[in-house]
Amino acid sequence: MNGNIHSIETFGTVDGPGIRYVIFTQGCLLRCQFCHNADTWEIGKGKSMAVSEIIDDLKSYLPFIQASGGGITVSGGEPLLQLPFLLELFKECKKLGVHTAIDSSGGCYSSAPLFQEQLKQVLEYTDLVLLDLKHIDRKKHINLTGMANDHILEFAKFLSDQEVPVWIRHVLVPGVTNEAADLGQLGEFISTLDNVEKIEVLPYHKLGVYKWEALGLEYPLDGVEPPSDEEVEKALNILTSKTTAK
Repeated sequence: MNGNIHSIETFGTVDGPGIRYVIFTQGCLLRCQFCHNADTWEIGKGKSMAVSEIIDDLKSYLPFIQASGGGITVSGGEPLLQLPFLLELFKECKKLGVHTAIDSSGGCYSSAPLFQEQLKQVLEYTDLVLLDLKHIDRKKHINLTGMANDHILEFAKFLSDQEVPVWIRHVLVPGVTNEAADLGQLGEFISTLDNVEKIEVLPYHKLGVYKWEALGLEYPLDGVEPPSDEEVEKALNILTSKTTAK
């Protein structure tokens, strides 16, 4: 079983607990204005890598990863576009006792029977989902990502029903995702979920702008500056005041 892989980071520290072996998969349905991995959008591209190849590489880092309480995180792009690959990979990880995490926007979530069947199989071997909730307002979500958020919110509810541990992530973009009313509404939605272990507010940054330029794309947030530490703290307070997150 092969997956379409964009890149691998062997010493990740921000994508789950401990030191993480982070796989960035190729392909995504969303077109987020703040995306710092725009070069992962195109489906079917990237390097074709076998699960065995990845596992062999992962083994060389296991002493450091497991000593830190870390594991493997599959990010993207959107990893749920490659569920059969993800299933085989996580099965092999569990044979090694490796903590597994998925970093997903839920952008490809579907009620189709085959997708549901494959997703439930993957979640049996998944310890944590890092769920990126871009915006709670449907129209603003469309403007920000090119896609409505109905199915993404359904995905969040599905994970709660399946009792899959989740860390909620929200990218704070001044003038786009930082309005108090929107944050309050998002916090109220999160409070309806029973599986949220942590909420993270990620400050918008411009580290991926050069990728847009290299791809010949116009960067839509030109002129927008990262939020201050105070703005990030304020947003987190609004979100957590509405929730029962641990």
